[in-house]
Amino acid sequence: MGKVGKKPIIGILGGIGSGKSTVAAEFAKLDCAVIDADKIAHELLDRKDIKEKVVGLFGQAVLDSSKRVDSSKLADIVFTDADKLCTLNRIIHPFVLARVEELIKQYQADVGAVREPPVQAIVLDMPLLAEVGWAERCDKLIFVDCKRQSRVDRAKKLCFFDENKIKIRENFQISLDKKATISDNTIDNNSGFSALAKQVTDIFSGIKDKWGLS
Repeated sequence: MGKVGKKPIIGILGGIGSGKSTVAAEFAKLDCAVIDADKIAHELLDRKDIKEKVVGLFGQAVLDSSKRVDSSKLADIVFTDADKLCTLNRIIHPFVLARVEELIKQYQADVGAVREPPVQAIVLDMPLLAEVGWAERCDKLIFVDCKRQSRVDRAKKLCFFDENKIKIRENFQISLDKKATISDNTIDNNSGFSALAKQVTDIFSGIKDKWGLS
C-alpha cells in the first residue's frame, strides 16, 4: 500500500503520436489530476524574459505574425542541432520542472482545492519525462505502445510532424524499447479508443487497490 495521505504519481511514456495525452485524458476522467508539461512550456514562451532570451539566441525567425514564439518553428531549429536543443532546454526546463513541482505539491496537499470528488492520483504528461530524470519521481510508469505507422498517421492528421521529423526528434530521446522496459504497465493503443479506455480503467483499478484509494 502507498504512503498514507500521499497520492500516487503516474508517469506516461511513449513515442510521438502514440496517444499519451489520450491516455492522460482517460485518467482525468477517473479523478486524476493531469499535469501537461507541453502546455506549461508553451505558456512560458509567452513570458517576456523567456521570450527575449529565446529570440536573442535563435532570432526573429522563431516568431509568428503576432510576434509570439512559434513553438513549431523553434522546434524545427533546435531539433537539427544538439547544442541548440541543450541551450533551449537550459532556458525552459528549469521553469517547467519548477511549475510541475509546484502543481504536485498543490495536488498532494489539496491546497485551495474545492474539487469534488477529490484528486485520486497525479498524472504527468511530459514528453521528456524519462530524459529529464523524472521517471524516478513516479510511483507508476505506463508505456503507451502504438505501431509506428499509426503514430506517423496520427501526427500527420493532427498537423504535428511528418515521418522524417518524428525520426529526427526521437533520435534525441531515450529509445522506445528502453521506455517500455522501465515501465510497470503497457497500454496497447492499436485496437481503438474503447480498448484503450478499458486498459486505463483496469490499470487504475490496480493502482487504487495497491494504494488503498476509495
